[in-house]
Amino acid sequence: MEQLKITVHPLFLAVGILSALFGGLPVFVICVLTALLHECGHVFFAARRGFECKKISLMPYGAAAVCDIEGISLSDEIKLALSGPLVNLALITAVAGLWWFYPITYAYTDTLFYANAGMLAINLLPAYPLDGGRVLKCFLIKFLKPKTVNIALRAVALIIAVSLAAVFIWVRNISIITIALFLAVSAFGKSVPAQKIDFTRRKKKRGREIKYVILDENATYAEALRHADGRRYLVLQIYGEQFLDEITEDELYERLMEHGVYEKIL
Repeated sequence: MEQLKITVHPLFLAVGILSALFGGLPVFVICVLTALLHECGHVFFAARRGFECKKISLMPYGAAAVCDIEGISLSDEIKLALSGPLVNLALITAVAGLWWFYPITYAYTDTLFYANAGMLAINLLPAYPLDGGRVLKCFLIKFLKPKTVNIALRAVALIIAVSLAAVFIWVRNISIITIALFLAVSAFGKSVPAQKIDFTRRKKKRGREIKYVILDENATYAEALRHADGRRYLVLQIYGEQFLDEITEDELYERLMEHGVYEKIL
């Protein structure tokens, strides 16, 4: 798998410089780290399903993982969309627990808490391409034609963008108008085709322990990938009523280049 790259938009640097000049650098850094952790949740889940996320882009409005998932099942796409917000929820819960046991830490962790709470709330908005919008897309596609779904998603995104712009008039928060502009523009953007991970390009590590896993004859490649942790060398033993086949990690990865992640191994 190719190394994940992090790219930086020029305007992102400008926002960072302005934050430093006006004394907001610590908050800026915490928000950036929060966004990166959020995107890592998406990246790790996608990798476990055999899809490649080539980069994370740092943009003025936050971070975005270039991780399109053409061919993924609707259930896994919903899980992928929610994997980022779940990271934020986990951090919120951890910080709240810390406050409960050690109230004195509030002064040092309040920004972390509110940064994650804000990111969680924003990404759960049902506006595409936010995570909530992706979940909405998965539900709509079950009942409507793709063209109708696209129109509906764009309409919802624009309605939310206009609503946020109206809120900005009252609260004068630059983050709100930035999100509104992002939704208005990105709703019409085209996605990059998804690509499968080429696991065969991974460097072979010597001295690893062997991990044997027994799978049913109906097991799919996606199920097998869940057992690949990179620390131990995976050997799959496939059983039906009796032993059917043994597949090494290298053989599994070579087969994945010719088969879909939801296909059966045998």
